[in-house]
Amino acid sequence: MAKYKPYTTKQGIFAAVFLEDQLQPGTFEHTLNYLINQEIDLTFFDSRYRNDETGAPAYDPKILLKIILFAYSRGITSSRKIAQCCKENLVFMALAANTHPHFTTIADFVATMDKEAIMLFREVLLTCDEMGLIGKEMFAIDGCKLPSNAAKEWSGTKADFQKKADKLEHAIGKMVDQHHQADNSNLDDALQKREAKQVKTMQKHLAKIRKWLAVSEDKIGKSGKPIKSNVTDNESAKMKTSRGIIQGYNGVTTVDSKHQVIVHAAAFGQGTEHDLLEPMVEETKENFKEVGKEEDVFTKTKLSADSGFHSEKNMKMLSEKEIDAYVADNQFRKRDPRFADYGRFKERYSKERSKHYGRKGLFATKDFTFPKDLSHCMCPAGKKLYRSGYKVKMKNFVATKESLKYNYNKTI
Repeated sequence: MAKYKPYTTKQGIFAAVFLEDQLQPGTFEHTLNYLINQEIDLTFFDSRYRNDETGAPAYDPKILLKIILFAYSRGITSSRKIAQCCKENLVFMALAANTHPHFTTIADFVATMDKEAIMLFREVLLTCDEMGLIGKEMFAIDGCKLPSNAAKEWSGTKADFQKKADKLEHAIGKMVDQHHQADNSNLDDALQKREAKQVKTMQKHLAKIRKWLAVSEDKIGKSGKPIKSNVTDNESAKMKTSRGIIQGYNGVTTVDSKHQVIVHAAAFGQGTEHDLLEPMVEETKENFKEVGKEEDVFTKTKLSADSGFHSEKNMKMLSEKEIDAYVADNQFRKRDPRFADYGRFKERYSKERSKHYGRKGLFATKDFTFPKDLSHCMCPAGKKLYRSGYKVKMKNFVATKESLKYNYNKTI
């Protein structure tokens, strides 16, 4: 038989730990520690504090910046987890000099340093430029959709929210009446408790909508008509992604081609990118102008962007600013004679697919499993779909609508 050395984790050790030795040269944490301590001017943070004569000493912004940026590099974004790491992780302890900022201190620092973040970004940009990391030969602009901490179900116009509030009031009244009837008939206590909990939740949602309606107005789109707002995060917007519709932001960056250094970044509450090219160009110029490096960086730097930024207005803007830009044409297939008859391939594919599966469309009724009461069904992917509409007339047929996520507002 094999023989192994005995071991156990039920033991303690006394070890001499030198915090400076935990930041090994060549690692990200060592570079981060050096830059913040030696290279980046952080005196602009001093204006945040008024405790030189009275008040308790504050945590040094250098300490907070180190642990926050290092946590972000490791995918940790929760203030509570960052505070916990400062007590349990040696690298965090070394960066924080064995101090333990409370999670509320970390959260407040992140939430209130919007202006300082811009100045910090420009200090980093200046450092990268002085080290020769920015080539200024080609800047690429691109974006990605980022979810916000808000549900898309809370989006709509004022008219939508007013209608939703009225439906909630009607549903609450109806459930309260049913609850009184249940009290008189001595029904199951557990059922009454569940209904009371649901009424409480609906009342909370109703109060949230009423509060928003009292202080907010509709956002107006480019067409002059109201567009959907969001009760939780009104700066975010609904947008299409490869994984469906999300409530979030369009995060757009300008990146240098030499070492992929980000020279500007911004988040926009709109899904389309047609209107975002000009502000990205202007803010990139402003960043280099503020650090005293370039009056107009695009006099010698090329610009590239994908077809999402292509529009006649943007092409005219780039021409007027004399920017050497390369933007993918989103209508190139319509203009290219080689794609003149591409539609026939779509038609052929549709016919071949229908012949192969013996039906038109992706799925047929037989692919779904229904119970007798039609309260839900199982889709081919194994997901349970709940009823969101009953006896709905569709093309001379009476149908039952099913949706993936149950929404009580649809059943009222």
